[in-house]
Amino acid sequence: MKIGLVSPYDYTRPGGVGEHIRHLATELRSRDHAVRILAPAGGDARETIEGLHPLGRPIPVPANGSVARISLSFHLARRIRQILDQEAFDVLHFHEPLMPALPVTALRLNRHGVNVGTFHAFARQNLGYYYGRPILRRLFRRLDACIAVSEPARTFVSRYFPAAYHVVPNGIDLGLFRPHDEAELRSMLPEALLPQPQVATILYVGRMEERKGLAGLLEAYGLLRQVRADCRLVAVGDGPLRLGFERWVEEEAIPDVTFAGYVEEPVKRALLASCDIFCAPNFGKESFGVILLEAMASGRAIVATAIDGFRHVLHDGVEGRLVPPHDAASLAAALGRLLDDPAARRRMGAAGRDTAQRYSWSRVTDEVLAVYRQARATIRPSEVTSVAKQPVPELR
Repeated sequence: MKIGLVSPYDYTRPGGVGEHIRHLATELRSRDHAVRILAPAGGDARETIEGLHPLGRPIPVPANGSVARISLSFHLARRIRQILDQEAFDVLHFHEPLMPALPVTALRLNRHGVNVGTFHAFARQNLGYYYGRPILRRLFRRLDACIAVSEPARTFVSRYFPAAYHVVPNGIDLGLFRPHDEAELRSMLPEALLPQPQVATILYVGRMEERKGLAGLLEAYGLLRQVRADCRLVAVGDGPLRLGFERWVEEEAIPDVTFAGYVEEPVKRALLASCDIFCAPNFGKESFGVILLEAMASGRAIVATAIDGFRHVLHDGVEGRLVPPHDAASLAAALGRLLDDPAARRRMGAAGRDTAQRYSWSRVTDEVLAVYRQARATIRPSEVTSVAKQPVPELR
């Protein structure tokens, strides 16, 4: 098939949806499908990305407790129509299909093949969906098949746009995320981040913004260090709250906290493979725990908060421990129990490796292709043309 993957987000910046599309495109190409990517893209890196049609200049916009880099230009319609007519995709696969401006414009203009939409996000509410439903419903009906990456994501989007959703999860590259031996770790990590004898490493990886919960982990770690000295905390990532976190740690005199900042993917993978406990203290708005899968595939025990997006990936007492969000005392207690029990950490790490096998990109792509085939089988070419010609209000 000839497949187009459409993203609202800057494809040259790290992000969950971009990584999903990148891995899916790689797996589809390995099966001899022709794949193109339509996405906003900034900087020189876009020139070297295989199959990318860069569309629109991305700008930062607050969204869902974070910052999304999307294009808000609706003046790309002529260029988008030209690409869609030139490529004539068998399947146009939209990721967050109702996001401005690229996905909704391409969905409105596509006159070829079938439209498939994957919904990634989870939140308690979405004012854009709520107030935009009169127009967005018309666009939503142009989707021939709908996917949600998790049950929480399905529940969230179906409140606004009821439909039969296929739940197809995010994937994990099991060749990249895996246990590493000591020689590999020494070749990949700077000295300050290497495992230390007799000192267990608790690892955090994520943006330093409120919803990721690092403040709660720092408080819990501070409680731990009041009663023990056999652990350290490594925090990987950057964001608007980093400077405040560093100042707070200094003012509270909390020892052995390393803020590693942004690291390249190979270093992140080595850190996941070398830590003793991975901690995800997030407190909401996560539709799926990709970072949990990465830690599981690396063979690490996990302590995470019992939010919707995590409870469907990690099972309490199996691959790790789940604790209530916003509860530093419970988080500290769970970390302390695992620090005292190396056998439990090994058992959970092994269980996590087994769980991660279910999320290989090969299996995920099998499920996505099944949705494509079902969508193509249930809509005739004449119906595609008829649907494409239905009037849809212009978005201005």
